[in-house]
Amino acid sequence: MGSGGLELPPGDEGHEGNSTDVPPGAVSLARPMDAGSIGPELDWGADAWSEVRTRAQRAGRAYIWLNLVEQRLRAVVAAVLRPVYEPVHGDDWVIAAAGPAGQEWVQRAVAVREVSRRKGYLLDPADDNVLSFLTLPQLRELMVQHWPCFEPYFDDRRDVELALDELEVTRNVVSRNRALSEAVLSQAERASARLLEMLGAGGDVPSARRLPVDAVEDLVGDRYADVVAVHPDRVRLLRQFPAEDIFGGARRLDALGIGLNLLVQNFSGRRLVRLAESGSRVRLLFLNPASSAVKRRERELGMKRGELGRAVEMNILHMRRVRARLRDPGAFEIQVYDETPRCTAYLVDGDGADGIAVVQNYLRRARGMEAPVLVLRNGNKVVKPGEVEEGGLFPAYREEFEQMWADSRPVS
Repeated sequence: MGSGGLELPPGDEGHEGNSTDVPPGAVSLARPMDAGSIGPELDWGADAWSEVRTRAQRAGRAYIWLNLVEQRLRAVVAAVLRPVYEPVHGDDWVIAAAGPAGQEWVQRAVAVREVSRRKGYLLDPADDNVLSFLTLPQLRELMVQHWPCFEPYFDDRRDVELALDELEVTRNVVSRNRALSEAVLSQAERASARLLEMLGAGGDVPSARRLPVDAVEDLVGDRYADVVAVHPDRVRLLRQFPAEDIFGGARRLDALGIGLNLLVQNFSGRRLVRLAESGSRVRLLFLNPASSAVKRRERELGMKRGELGRAVEMNILHMRRVRARLRDPGAFEIQVYDETPRCTAYLVDGDGADGIAVVQNYLRRARGMEAPVLVLRNGNKVVKPGEVEEGGLFPAYREEFEQMWADSRPVS
């Protein structure tokens, strides 16, 4: 024992003749391990990277939804409670609104705000207030404490609290960077959309009634023109976007293709009659079953001679029967074309801002059921108030339909 404390252990003296002998009382340093010996332990294989990317994608989607909900709830709390407390308490209105029950967490928010001020973390002056530092559970607590103030704006307090309860699970997982299952993510997205609707921030896109606007699409959709969904085949499309959601309630329906199976085989004739009788305008453009283009398509797909032509003819006859049941057959037009088919396109309300299109390009060896599917939202989008940007794929397919319609002939 020395005056400075415990003596350090002597160096390793078990290696006689070693040129790196350590004097007594000195500390020997372990040699660094060979880099090759630790490489395999730190390496990530393809499966590990795939899992990590999947986790990051799910967490990113969840974070966007949580961010939207928190911002909207913060705005609602400010709009309702500020007029009540600010006239008396000024800038301390949030502290006053929290009251004795929320004194601990509101003081914590005040402290975090002061630290952020000193360290220069407040980049936006709009965030220099206590309300911006409250978390989602704390905003919820303010709403619950002052429910009589919020009650005139909401139908049912229980619905709001249930939606926030569902989000709390996701918020905890995302904030701690843990794995988020697909089921929990789907639940969070549904709860967020429902909550935003209750908070008066539903989608402002007209077509949202048919195809809800996804939070990620709303923020980064301009990267992909007006494509809002891509499906590897028509089966997967119909699982997520059933025919009733696509065509139900359509004001106008224009369809171009070979046999239009997505409409004819997945949307009943009775529903088409009701659609037309309610004022919808329908224009269907089939490939002429007697044309040489049908025969070429049969050879491409390896079908028996006449097989595709008979299938298209049956679809046309079915649509003629639907048209015959209408009081105004002129609102339900059927025409055929003889050109080489290039795509199938279903344009729903394509003449307005609420248009949705389902399109497929024909592949040489793949039937329509097997070809990739694009879902488009009308490409006209509001960039700034009063400014509309034209672009995307929707107008291209709409123009293609109109040109083909002009060159086709009616079916009696």
